[in-house]
Amino acid sequence: MAERAPDRTKRRAGGGRLRRWLTRGSWLLGVAGILVVAGYLQRTFLFTEMAKAWVVEDPVAKADAIVVLGGGPATRPFAAARLYRAGVAPVILYMNVRLTPEEKLGICRAENEVTREILSRSGVPASAMQAIGSSVGSTYDESRAVRTWESRSGAKSLVIVTDVFHTRRARWVFEQELRGTGVAVHLEGVPTLDYGTTNWWKNEQGVISFENEVVKYIYYRMVH
Repeated sequence: MAERAPDRTKRRAGGGRLRRWLTRGSWLLGVAGILVVAGYLQRTFLFTEMAKAWVVEDPVAKADAIVVLGGGPATRPFAAARLYRAGVAPVILYMNVRLTPEEKLGICRAENEVTREILSRSGVPASAMQAIGSSVGSTYDESRAVRTWESRSGAKSLVIVTDVFHTRRARWVFEQELRGTGVAVHLEGVPTLDYGTTNWWKNEQGVISFENEVVKYIYYRMVH
């Protein structure tokens, strides 16, 4: 009988360790549950602050040109026109965006035509509008188009108008392309018609847009 005592001792020790692990596991699950509930209750604050931390914007300042990036004719040209009327810059640059199949067939109007008409109807004279680039299809293409324009114009400050979640990637791309030119880049973030920094997570397209921009930003940092 004396020879079996160590086995019973080992079993008791093993059982004690198991109980301790179960206790710790229960405690961790409890803490995790509390955090999940707290996160749910504070989701508006957390998601809003997350978006604000991602978006980059600058105070409105005088510039040599306002640049409207392609892809957002429902909001960006209107914001650019507002800045122009406020006297921020004497000229607005907009992109000759690559035509879609529908636009090539004449089913839809080309984005650059729509942008120009919006600017015109928003009080911007034709002399203050200039289309740049050729078949522009990405933020990188847009930055190169602006670089070409800058080399001819001698501009030293630009206000870039784009969607709020696009601002971080746009700043990085433009600063990379304009490095060494002395051109100051300022970002003006524009909410879309359906979502902004305070409610993006309630809108499916807002969630997709935020996720896409994070992925694209990482991609651009790796490739360009």
